[in-house]
Amino acid sequence: HNGSGALDRQRASETEGRRAEVCGIARAGRYLVDRGGRKALKKNRMGKKIKKDLEAPPKDVFDPLAIESKKAETAVLMLQSPEEEILAKSCEALYKFAQKGDENKVTLLGLGAVESLSKLICHEAKTVRRNATMVCGIMAAHGDVRKLMQKLDMIPSLIARLAPEEDTVVHEFATLCLAHMANTFTSKARIFEVNGLEHLIRLLGSPDPDVEKNAVECLYLLTQQLSLKTLGSISCEAECRLALKESQALDHLLKILEAKELNDLHVEALLIIANCLEDVDTVQLLQQSGGLKKILTFAETSPLPELQRNAAKAIAKSAHNAESRKIFHEQEAEKVLVELLASDNNGVKAAALQAISALCANVASKDVFSKSGILQIINLLSKDQAEVREAAAFTLADLTTGCPNNAAALLEADRVDALVNLLTDKREGVIANVCTVLINMAAQEPLRIALQSQGVMPALAATLQTDSSLVLRKAIFTAAAFACDAEARTQFRDADGLLHLVKLLRSNHDEVRRNACWAIAVFANDEVTASELYRLGTFDVLQEMNLSTSRRNSFSELAENKLLDNNLSLKYNQKGHLSYGNLIKDRFYDHGRLKPGAKLPSLEELSKQMLNQSRAVLLVNTTVPEPVTPSPPPVEDKPEPNPGRSPSSHSRSASREKAGRNAPSPVDDKQELPSGRSPSQSRSAHKEKSSR
Repeated sequence: HNGSGALDRQRASETEGRRAEVCGIARAGRYLVDRGGRKALKKNRMGKKIKKDLEAPPKDVFDPLAIESKKAETAVLMLQSPEEEILAKSCEALYKFAQKGDENKVTLLGLGAVESLSKLICHEAKTVRRNATMVCGIMAAHGDVRKLMQKLDMIPSLIARLAPEEDTVVHEFATLCLAHMANTFTSKARIFEVNGLEHLIRLLGSPDPDVEKNAVECLYLLTQQLSLKTLGSISCEAECRLALKESQALDHLLKILEAKELNDLHVEALLIIANCLEDVDTVQLLQQSGGLKKILTFAETSPLPELQRNAAKAIAKSAHNAESRKIFHEQEAEKVLVELLASDNNGVKAAALQAISALCANVASKDVFSKSGILQIINLLSKDQAEVREAAAFTLADLTTGCPNNAAALLEADRVDALVNLLTDKREGVIANVCTVLINMAAQEPLRIALQSQGVMPALAATLQTDSSLVLRKAIFTAAAFACDAEARTQFRDADGLLHLVKLLRSNHDEVRRNACWAIAVFANDEVTASELYRLGTFDVLQEMNLSTSRRNSFSELAENKLLDNNLSLKYNQKGHLSYGNLIKDRFYDHGRLKPGAKLPSLEELSKQMLNQSRAVLLVNTTVPEPVTPSPPPVEDKPEPNPGRSPSSHSRSASREKAGRNAPSPVDDKQELPSGRSPSQSRSAHKEKSSR
C-alpha cells in the first residue's frame, strides 16, 4: 500500500497553509530585524542604554533545540519522548522510512519500534495517534511484524481506532493493518472476540474509497472463516453430513487442505472433515478416493499444532466404529499418532493419546502400539501438564486391559514408582486412570510384589480420604485387587486403611458403598484382619445396612458372611452354631450370651479380667502340649498280682495303698502279664486307655 487519496489531499492542504504562514513570518521577520537592528546600532553607538521590547525567558525554561537526525535508530528512540510534537514527527519519519521496502520494516522491527507504536496508537494526542496508526498499517505487510503485533495483542487497540470520531486517515490505516492480520486463524478469532465485525461492516459506508476497500478485504477473509465455522457446526447432524457428501463438499475441503496459501482455513476445514468421519460410509469413500491417506499425511507433516490436534480428534471420533478402526489400521494411522506424541504442543499430545485409546479397541492396533509407542506413553506420565498426564494414564489403562505384556512393560521400563506417585496427583482423572492401570497389573504376582515394595498400599490408604466419588470408587477397587496377598493386607492395615474403608460403608454414594463392601469381603480373608474389622465396628454397620432396603447391595451380605467365617468365635456368638465348612482352630472360645448392644471382647481382653461370678468362657485349644518325662522311681519287690485282677485295677489298688500307708509302692521294671493275655493285647489296652 503506497498511500491514500485522503492522506494526499489532507497533506496538500496543510502544506499550502504552512507555506503561506512561513512566507508571511519570514517577510515580517526580515523587516523587523532590519529596522530594529539599525535602531539598536544607532543607540549603541551613541552610548545610550538599549531598551528591550521583549521580556527575557525564565531561567528554568529550556531553550528550543533544533536537531536534524539521519538515523532510524534516533527516530525510534524519540518514540519514548513525552513531547507530542516530537512523537508526531518521529512517527511521520518512520512512516516514510518503512514505506521504502521490506528491509526497512525488518530494521524497525529489530530496533523495537513495534512495541512503542503499540502504545502510541492509543495516545491521547490526535496527531500522534494518527501518525502511529499510519506506521502500523504500513509495517503490518511483513509477516514477522504481524506475528509480533499478534503477540502484543494489538487488535483491540486497532478496533478502537475504527470509532466514528477518528479521522478518515486513521480508519484507512487501521483497516489496512487489520486486513493484513486477518490472514491468520488466531487473529481472525481475536477480531471476532472484540466485536470487530460490527465496526468493519459500518465502515462499508465510508466516503473514502480506501477505507471501504480495506474493510471489504478484511470482511472477505473473516466471512470465509465464518462460513467454515458454520459448516463445522451444522455438520454435527447426520442429515447435514449426508447433504455435504452428496454435494461433494469433501472434495472441496480436501482442495483447501492442499492449498498452502489457504493455510489459515486448514483448521476449520479439517474440523468439518472430522465430523463427517463419524459415518462409516464417508470413511470408506475417503479410503477409496485416497483422501484418507492425504489427511493422515497432512496431519503428520503440518506445522500447525491446531491442525494436528484436530486431525487426531478426527481419528478418535471416527474410531468409535469397529469398521472405521479396521480401515484406519489398514491406513497405518498408528504410525502417525506415535509421531504426534513427539510434538512440542501439549494439546497435540493429549489429542494423539485419546486417538490411541480409541484405536486400542482393535486388537491389531493394540499390538502395533505394544511394539512401538508404549514407552513414549509411559514417559508422558511424568509430564508437568496435567492434561497430558491424565491422557497418558487413560491410554495406558486401555493398553494394559487384557494385555499382560503391556502391563509387564511398565515394570521393564522401571516406571512403577511413577504410577504410585500419581496416586497423590491433584487431578482426579489422573488418579482414576492410574487405578485402572494398577488393577490390570495386579493380575500378575511379580507386578503386585513390585508395586507393594514401592508402597502402593499406604498410598491407596491415603487416597481413601478424598472427597471425590470417582477416585474413591477406583481406589477401593484397586485396594481389593491387591488384598489377595497377606503382606498387602498387613501394609494396608498398618496404614489405617481399614479405618478409612469402614467409614466409607456409610457413604451416600451407592457405588462407593458397594465397592467398600466388596473390599471388606476380600480383606476379611484372615482372622487377624477380620478381628480388626470387627473392632472398628464393621459388623454393626453391615448388619444395619443389610436391614435397609435402600442401602444394602449385592456385596453387603457377602461381606458380613466373610467377616463371620473368619472370626468363628463371633459367628458362634451371633448365630449359635457353625457351618459344616467352618474349621475350628486354636483360640476359638465361647463367651456366652451378650447383652444387647454389647461387643464381643477379644481373648486378650478376657484374659485380663478378674475372676467373677459370670459364666465361664470356654476356650478350645487343639494343640497337645509336649509331655514332660518324669524321673524313674526306685525299684522294689512287687507282690504277685492276683490273677483275677487286671493290671489297671492292681495299679489303682496300689495307689490307694500308697496313699493310705504314705509309702511308695514297689514297681518292677517288667510286670508279669495276667493270665490269658498276650503282650500285644496289653499294648492294645494301653493304647485304648491313652486314647480315652
